[in-house]
Amino acid sequence: MKQVYATFILNTKDGSEHPFLVYVPDMEIFTEGDSLADSIEMARDAIGLAGISMEDHKEEIPAPSDQAAAMEKVKQNAEDIDFSKGILTYVDVDFTEYRKRVDTKTVRRNVALPGWLNYEAEHAGINVSRVLQEALMNVLNVKRNI
Repeated sequence: MKQVYATFILNTKDGSEHPFLVYVPDMEIFTEGDSLADSIEMARDAIGLAGISMEDHKEEIPAPSDQAAAMEKVKQNAEDIDFSKGILTYVDVDFTEYRKRVDTKTVRRNVALPGWLNYEAEHAGINVSRVLQEALMNVLNVKRNI
């Protein structure tokens, strides 16, 4: 699922290590960057992480706001920093692709095989886990992220 979120980037010009502050109001995310390009990438990464975390917890990922609603959210949260004085840009995130890229941990699953089939696979030197992964990707019509 690909979404595009309004993102506000404020250049603090204060000589700090990360002079760009970033706010994504729909996801209630704050981050920072070293440059404008880095700030956009940091926002994309933060949105992606928040989104897959929400999916994992069976929470609904917020729908992106239009420009007026995003600006209103920014003004409501301008207690410490007024991001409405920064740059409004839009950051796209494909949550499905993001998950493939970052969620690479191995998950242990029990699989039942007939003894004779397990015997044949072992004697042929076949990696059953690898064959199962390839079969699942084929059935689900998804590709491995390299």
